[in-house]
Amino acid sequence: MPYCPECGGEMQYAVATKHYICKSCGLSVTQQELWEMREKLRSKAESTEEEKQKARKEYLKWWLSKKK
Repeated sequence: MPYCPECGGEMQYAVATKHYICKSCGLSVTQQELWEMREKLRSKAESTEEEKQKARKEYLKWWLSKKK
């Protein structure tokens, strides 16, 4: 069962309207909109992780340079 990209709640498919509707917050989206929202969230999470990795590498480089 898909999850809501807004609140993480359970989504239910409504055949009559061809929309996924969140049982928690009431968000109503088509399948295409749901995929687009998930991709947007995924790319944001990946870029945040890349920034963390870069900061770790920079700190390690700085820390090691002080040990010489």
